[in-house]
Amino acid sequence: MASAHGATITLADGRELTDGMASWWCAIHGYNVPELNAAVKAQTEQTSHVMFGGFTHAPAVELGQRLVRITPEGLNKVFLADSGSVSVEVAMKMAVQYQHARGARERGKFLTFRGGYHGDTTGPMSVCDPETGMHGLFAGFLPVHHFVARPPAGFDAPLEEDYLKALAEAFRLHAPECAAFICEPVVQGAGGMHFYNPAYLRAVKDLCEAHGLLLIFDEIATGFGRTGTMLAAEHAGFTPDIMCVGKALTGGYLTLAATLCTDEVAEVINRSEARVLMHGPTFMGNPLACAVACASIDLLLASPWQERITRLSQNLALHLRPAAQMKAVKDVRVLGGIGVVETHERVDVAKVQAFFVERGVWIRPFGTRIYLMPPYIVSDAEVEKLCGAILEWVGRS
Repeated sequence: MASAHGATITLADGRELTDGMASWWCAIHGYNVPELNAAVKAQTEQTSHVMFGGFTHAPAVELGQRLVRITPEGLNKVFLADSGSVSVEVAMKMAVQYQHARGARERGKFLTFRGGYHGDTTGPMSVCDPETGMHGLFAGFLPVHHFVARPPAGFDAPLEEDYLKALAEAFRLHAPECAAFICEPVVQGAGGMHFYNPAYLRAVKDLCEAHGLLLIFDEIATGFGRTGTMLAAEHAGFTPDIMCVGKALTGGYLTLAATLCTDEVAEVINRSEARVLMHGPTFMGNPLACAVACASIDLLLASPWQERITRLSQNLALHLRPAAQMKAVKDVRVLGGIGVVETHERVDVAKVQAFFVERGVWIRPFGTRIYLMPPYIVSDAEVEKLCGAILEWVGRS
């Protein structure tokens, strides 16, 4: 690629591609955004970086205030990290340090759904799906945690009593040695674009409270409007103990993430022997990233983002619907700004990407899922073009 603007990526040879990925779900405003460009330029005139140990600065303070305002009520403490995976590491360490401070040193394991994906560093890898995930090579290296079957598919599907019983049994067996339950709320992203009823999250919350576990929501992929609400937790209607956000946090400009927690979690950690959370990344609270994150949040809130997501959802549903009748297709599903065509057979990624580039679109499938998560500013015609390329491919398969 040579440049990008709006929802269009221009290649070095001059060809233009309509972006269906928002650069792995980050560039929600599209590319070359004047407001975000201005925020970066203005901050470079002040400072691009300063260590966050012993210092604070306006962009970090202002970002923290914004995150507290837009996340579920009660998440009042913010820890800034330098990537989504690191924010999950921080969340897991928060949970373990919280349990240690309460005298429960035996609680060093985690419970989680199968089919999840939480990042590529050690802690997050250990709570990704151990069989279908991408980290099988490291099985002998990673800590071993406890997995329960993921919730049955379908955002609007009725709750299954047998599944709820299995969930309760998993807690009965494993909760005494676990610090927390960690999951992606409502949508499991890289683990399969799996949508499930948010009411299952209430069941998890109740079980966590009954067994003394914290609940961690990994909203790195689902945050900032992607599922139709600002945070996917809003579908569930309650506040988790810890939440991770990243990806779209800076509108795709710079790497930054945050781990938020309740006052109670922070206060217990601060009463521990260490009296601080034992984590301190070099680029924590980077001023340049914080400044553009503030600008990105402001731009999102000032935009008609809910209407855009609704329209995007309607267009995805309309234009992907014909795929459901094609023999190569197992399922078609849409939630918010996410559209998925699931095929019976695994997709040859190199082959399908070459086909899509020829059609002037950028779509990167994985496994049996050909999916779209485009920038929110994508036009109706661009959505139709993206969906049309998918239909053409699966129709030939």
